Amino acid sequence: MGTQHAKRLKALLAELAGRKLDCLVVTHPASWYYLTGFTGESGALVISANGTTLLTDGRFTVQAGEETRGVRIELVQGGLFPAMGVFLRKKGYGRVGYDANQLTVNQWNTLRKALESKARGIDATGLVERLRMRKDAQELAVMRKAAILAGEVLEGVLKLIQPGVRESELAAEIEYQMKKRGASGASFETIVASGERGALPHARPTAKKLRKNELVVLDLGAILGHYCSDMTRTVHVGRASKRVREWYQSVQEAQEAAVNAVQAGVTCGEVDAAAREVLKKNGLEQYFVHSTGHGLGLEVHEEPRVARGQTVRLEAGNVITIEPGVYVQGVGGIRIEDDVVVEAGRNEVLTRVKRDLIEL
Repeated sequence: MGTQHAKRLKALLAELAGRKLDCLVVTHPASWYYLTGFTGESGALVISANGTTLLTDGRFTVQAGEETRGVRIELVQGGLFPAMGVFLRKKGYGRVGYDANQLTVNQWNTLRKALESKARGIDATGLVERLRMRKDAQELAVMRKAAILAGEVLEGVLKLIQPGVRESELAAEIEYQMKKRGASGASFETIVASGERGALPHARPTAKKLRKNELVVLDLGAILGHYCSDMTRTVHVGRASKRVREWYQSVQEAQEAAVNAVQAGVTCGEVDAAAREVLKKNGLEQYFVHSTGHGLGLEVHEEPRVARGQTVRLEAGNVITIEPGVYVQGVGGIRIEDDVVVEAGRNEVLTRVKRDLIEL
C-alpha cells in the first residue's frame, strides 16, 4: 500500500478506536479511493484493526489487486449488501460503523438483515470526509495543477465569445479543451449562462445564442489526477453599462473580502459574512441567493460548507471555493469564484485568472 494510504488508514483506525467501533463500512467511491487507491465504481470497504478488506464483484477484482496494496480482495457473488452482511457476521464484529449519508434505507435494511442480531450498526457519518478535508502536500500539488488547467482553458475560450455563439458550443469547447490538456473530465456539467439566464446560479447551457450587451457567466472545473477544480468568471459582451459595472465591482469586492478572511481558525460563517457585508453595504445582499462556498477535493462539493452561521473552523489543508454572486431576474448574473487553500495566518489562491471585468 502507498505510504499515504497507510497513513490515512492509521488515522482512521485511531478514530475507530476512540469510538469503540469494531469496523467501519465505507461505501462511497471517493472515500475508498482516498483510503486505498481503488478506482472502481462498485464495492465496499471494511476497515478494522485486523486489516482492510475490499468487497467487489468480478468486474473489478483484477483492477482492485493492481491498484491497492495490503488490502484483502473479497469476491462478491450476488448482491453486495447481503454479501457484506455475511462477511461481517463471519468476522464476528459487534459494533459496525456506517455513514448514513452514503447508504439508502433499502441498503441499510438489507445489510442489517444479513447481519442478523449479532451486530449493532453505529452511525459514524463523516469520519472519512473529515480526514479528506485536510489535504496533504501531495494532494495540494495535484489541485494546484487542476486549478491552473481550468484557468488556461477559460482564458483560451474567451476569444470565442461573441454574439451568435451558442452557450452549448462554448460549454462543449471548454470540456473538449480540458480533456485535451490531460483532464479526465469535467468536475461538473460546465455552466455557460448568458443574459437573463445568468440569473439562474446553476443554469445548464442551452442552444441560446449570445447577444451583444449581455453578461455571460462561465463556471467550469477540471478533474486532474482524481482531484477537482472549480472556478467562475463573468464577462460582458460589448461595453457594460454603469449599473452592471457597479454590480460587478461589488461582487469583486465581496469576493476579495471573503478570500482575505480565509485562514486557519476562522469559522466558515465568518468568511461567508465577509462577502455578505460588502454586498449589504452596496444594497445588493438580497440578490446573493446561495452560500459563499464549499469544500473541494476528490469531489466538487465536500465539507466544509462556507455558509451563513456555520461554526466549523477552517483548518490548514482545507481547500474551499469563494464564490459570491449577484443575480437579478430579467437582467442576468455575476459570479466570481476561486479555489483557496487554508493555511495558518494566510491562504493561497489556486485559480489564477484575473478577476477584473472582461468586456469582449
